[in-house]
Amino acid sequence: MDDARAGRLLRVLRRRARLTQKSLGALVGLSQQEISLLELGHLDTVQTRTVRAAFRGVGASAAWDIRWRGGAIDRLLDERHAALAGAVTRLLTGLGWQVIPELTYNEFGERGSIDLVAWHAQSSTLLIIEIKTELTSIEQTCRKHDEKVRLGPKLVRERFGWRPRTVARLLVLPDHRTARRQVERADAILGSIYPTRGWATRRWLGEPSGRGDGLIFVGPSSRARTARGSRAPSESAGR
Repeated sequence: MDDARAGRLLRVLRRRARLTQKSLGALVGLSQQEISLLELGHLDTVQTRTVRAAFRGVGASAAWDIRWRGGAIDRLLDERHAALAGAVTRLLTGLGWQVIPELTYNEFGERGSIDLVAWHAQSSTLLIIEIKTELTSIEQTCRKHDEKVRLGPKLVRERFGWRPRTVARLLVLPDHRTARRQVERADAILGSIYPTRGWATRRWLGEPSGRGDGLIFVGPSSRARTARGSRAPSESAGR
């Protein structure tokens, strides 16, 4: 969205709410001058949080549209996600799992897509895999992953005839410093949901027994690094 259009929208919404610039500013902790600048389209003169506060005051939210080479920005994000999915698929198939990508569902209003579903026939273990190129919302990630784990057994039973004795979850993140820092900061929450870390995650993937809810970092070289652990062997080395 361009700045001028955002300013016009703010003005229309403010008037619709029967607020003056001064009263809107007082409501959200901004000055009348800041509201005026926003409505004139001068978004680059104020901080992002100021813009968000102004729109919250009129019952709206400000979301940014990032543009790069036409629609290429979406393909760029998809490529990163696909690269992680491909690396994890190669890792798991090398360890004897059958992997199904993008399993969609729509169950009583709950809808979405499971990034990867992995089946270990020997142990009748179902692994529900969530792939994140960045960990933006811990709460949303955990909640949605929990939904997929809950629905997974029914989906695979109906579609593939699999009857899992054990259902586990795996969170996959890119192997870089930012992702590891995010995990460290949220470890109080993530540690309780994805407790299997370090070499224990790799050992469980090789020989699943019982619940193995875990988290791994995957790099561009298709090597998996487990949270709080050392770099695991590459897939080729493990074959």
